[in-house]
Amino acid sequence: MSATHYTVPAVVLHWLVALLIFVAFPLGLVMHELPLSPTKLRLYSWHKWIGVTVLALALLRALWRATHTPPAPLALADWERRLSALTHAALYTLIIVVPLTGWLMSSAKGFQTVWFGVLPLPDLVAKNRELGEALAEAHKILNFVMAGLVFLHVAGALKHQFVDRQPLQRRMGFGARA
Repeated sequence: MSATHYTVPAVVLHWLVALLIFVAFPLGLVMHELPLSPTKLRLYSWHKWIGVTVLALALLRALWRATHTPPAPLALADWERRLSALTHAALYTLIIVVPLTGWLMSSAKGFQTVWFGVLPLPDLVAKNRELGEALAEAHKILNFVMAGLVFLHVAGALKHQFVDRQPLQRRMGFGARA
């Protein structure tokens, strides 16, 4: 690996998780507002499948990151480096915690998660209405926090790519490698 580029698995995991989050977030907003119907239940299933997939890929991504040295950091101002590190740490945390709160919420509300409709996952907690409602609120709040951090992450990437003229597109898998 070049010291200026992420490895192919790191890039693929990054963009796959990003794509799934960009699908899961609006899906969660839409499905929540629908009246009870077969369509709503189907969307909930899809949302849960995406969440479990994000969780699995995030754990794989964290393992990959822990065992593979990332490229050298970009030349950033001290405040930018600190903000970037904080944002990345928070995003990694939320990419794991948000799906977990969803799974916990489903368990507490008495709805088993069945991955892709074929693999029943264990309930993580016993059925408990109050806990389910608290987890639903936590899941919602954490999703909006993650959306804000994703916005900050994308804004920073665009600033570094187009204002600072740093080669982020090549670093994250787009364009020819030097």
